[in-house]
Amino acid sequence: MKEIRAYIQPNKISAVTLALMEIPEFPGMTVLECEGFGRQHTQPIQDYRPFLPKIRLEIFAPEHLVEIIFSTIIREASSGQHGDGKVFILDALEGARISNGERSTDLG
Repeated sequence: MKEIRAYIQPNKISAVTLALMEIPEFPGMTVLECEGFGRQHTQPIQDYRPFLPKIRLEIFAPEHLVEIIFSTIIREASSGQHGDGKVFILDALEGARISNGERSTDLG
């Protein structure tokens, strides 16, 4: 199982969500509002805060869905501009369902 973690522009969440929901067996996702900065910085102003709003997606998926989810996020979140965001694939070694305590390496 892998975790796909993406940071995207807030205005792209609808397009990304609709495209992901079209993937057969899509396991679902968590969406969080966050702020941060990378190489792109805001212009300094009197009340300077370098943080820009982003949406963080967390998706735990089985191996056979990782590439389609990854490429779908990149396709739908891209505007071709700097600051579109980033996508990461991380190993998820094990998880458990809280309701019944079932532990598995593939809870996607």
